[in-house]
Amino acid sequence: MKGGAERTRILHRSVRVTVAAAAGFYSFVYGLDEPVLALYALFAPISLGLLSPIPGSGRQRAEVMLKALPVGLCLVTLGTVLAVKTWAAVLGMLVVGFFLAFAAIAGPRPAGAAPALQLFYILACFPPYEPETLGLRLAGLSFGVLALVLCELFLLPQPPDQPYRTTLAAALATAGDTIAGRSSLSPEALRKTGARLRLSSIPPAERPAGPGRVPRGLAQAGSATRRLLEQLAHLTETGELRELVREGAGAGEPGRGRTDTPSGSLLPQVASLCDETDAALRTGRPAPGPQRMDKAIDNFQQLRVRQATGPAADVPPAPVLRRQAALLAVAESTRILEISVRVGLDGRRTPPIRPRELFWYTHAATPQLWARRFTGNMTLRSVQFHNAVRIAVALAAARLVAGSLDLTHGFWVLLAVLTLSRTTVGATWAAIRQAVTGNLVGAVAAGALLIGLGRHTEAYAAILAPAMLIAFALGPLLGIAWAQGLFTLVVATAFAQIAPASWRLAEARIVDVVTGSAIGLLCAMLAWPAGARTEVRRTMAGLLRECGPLIKGTVDMLTAVPPGSAPAPPTLPALHRLRLAESAYAQFRSEPGADPPVSADWHSVLITANHILLGAQWLARFDLPASALSPDTADRARAGARALAQVTDRLAALCVADRTQPLGSRPTPPSEPTGPPLPVLVDLDMWLRSLTVQLTRIEAGLPEALGRPARGTTAAHASHGS
Repeated sequence: MKGGAERTRILHRSVRVTVAAAAGFYSFVYGLDEPVLALYALFAPISLGLLSPIPGSGRQRAEVMLKALPVGLCLVTLGTVLAVKTWAAVLGMLVVGFFLAFAAIAGPRPAGAAPALQLFYILACFPPYEPETLGLRLAGLSFGVLALVLCELFLLPQPPDQPYRTTLAAALATAGDTIAGRSSLSPEALRKTGARLRLSSIPPAERPAGPGRVPRGLAQAGSATRRLLEQLAHLTETGELRELVREGAGAGEPGRGRTDTPSGSLLPQVASLCDETDAALRTGRPAPGPQRMDKAIDNFQQLRVRQATGPAADVPPAPVLRRQAALLAVAESTRILEISVRVGLDGRRTPPIRPRELFWYTHAATPQLWARRFTGNMTLRSVQFHNAVRIAVALAAARLVAGSLDLTHGFWVLLAVLTLSRTTVGATWAAIRQAVTGNLVGAVAAGALLIGLGRHTEAYAAILAPAMLIAFALGPLLGIAWAQGLFTLVVATAFAQIAPASWRLAEARIVDVVTGSAIGLLCAMLAWPAGARTEVRRTMAGLLRECGPLIKGTVDMLTAVPPGSAPAPPTLPALHRLRLAESAYAQFRSEPGADPPVSADWHSVLITANHILLGAQWLARFDLPASALSPDTADRARAGARALAQVTDRLAALCVADRTQPLGSRPTPPSEPTGPPLPVLVDLDMWLRSLTVQLTRIEAGLPEALGRPARGTTAAHASHGS
């Protein structure tokens, strides 16, 4: 059941589309007696305003429509030219269909306009081949789009949603207050604040999903803020945050001075930077000056090394060492947040920022950003590629069938394919059942209307506007069956004014819809029928396979002799796999039946992979030892990394139901290391232990969710490096 705000939005949209469509249609049919002009002027507002889910406020939607108009004019021209032969129109449909569907990689607003652009080509590419009417077609399309733009701006305009920057600033303010001790929220409240930054919780028009520097920077800032809030929630649960805040305030324990000088100096700087970044997000102006957190973290690490290598009495106890490692992770999240917000607000190219693999987009040219997004999704592992291929093949097949069989009003065949296709065969079949039922009822009603009114065009003229208003309002509110049935009545009423029509118009409508439904269902059955359900397993498996080498490579670099002689492990392959897995998971969550009684925790896989990627970055940057670690310590660290890499390989095999993966032997936990507790050892140990906990949780849920007996060996048996 739709809420009150959603019902109001639908009703207002129906008024805008009806007014824009009626203005052009009545003017050109009865004022100028130009049916071609009238058809395109009627069709443009319906396509862009009703059949295309363009998100955003009235101003945002109007902007998208104006940008789509030149593309629409080109597509109408192309369709008019290619209508000369069926094979030419089919090939054009295949190419146009793929690239417009693939526009989803550019973000919600370009993706929202894609169905209308598809329909502009579809309408123009059908017989009769009349290139001499191209001027009228373009004029009618332009009038219809411009009329809708005016309605979006001035007639019951949709109010704007809260900008993403505002939501991000509010979450960051919560983090800053928590770090500074100005508020003491529960872990659940902190996680709830972070959950508001999920893209699924953000209005589509405000989601930073585009390939440019600004949306990439804001998206990275959102991820860093969510990670920061999760870290603070964990520290609150363990009570370590309270101790850190006390050190930051310089209170210490009763009767003692500050016991953790490094943390006491770093924490206030982290809180101050959160406040400054929050203010920058609210004003829209990036904070001036260099990146302060780099120097603060370097000073923090130097103080830790001096403490660890100094007199035994100055070496902090184990709980303090663990808090310092946790604070370093918090500071690194804040550092990423500082940089990404600056890029997201400024938008200009910057010199290379370390780590370059994480901030590669900050110094890349705009064409390179678009090319990276395009080529990154041009793979069989991309659900965006799947969707584009599926709809392009279905539309081309529908155009071939409609042209070969010379179906009357064959345009409706492709319209049915476009509006009823879903990402899974089950969802497509459910939509088709309702649509065919609605069209049958609507065709009967339309046939009776055409027989009853005959050729009294003035009656159709009186009915059309109220019929559009009712259909465009009740259809989205009551479901597919009602929408299809009422739309059939609107179509019959409009076409009866353009040319003489009989009850056979309703018959042609139902034949075309059934034909299009059959083609769409067949393509859904042949092209990735499970939607993202299978692909989410494959992409998660590929991501986990890339995580193992990252863990081992990071440890090898930190334990190399001499220090710095081993290169940092490449992170770009894992980053690419992470983006594909996130895309597959987002579509998986949007599909019906995404929450079965037993479901693998794919979100935890994404969080763990992100943790591995970030650890590989900041450990290499801030924890590279000045002198070589002892052989015993290095061997323990490498053994722990190998054990975790075996776990990620085993989880990857579980994801794709590979029953040939060997169980392996249970590793023996190493003894506690001796020697000074160097920061590199503490930080590496905390990283490996946290990964162990996360991988154990993932493995515990995978076997049952994927229908496989649980294994006896889990990630909990993996050894640690120190």
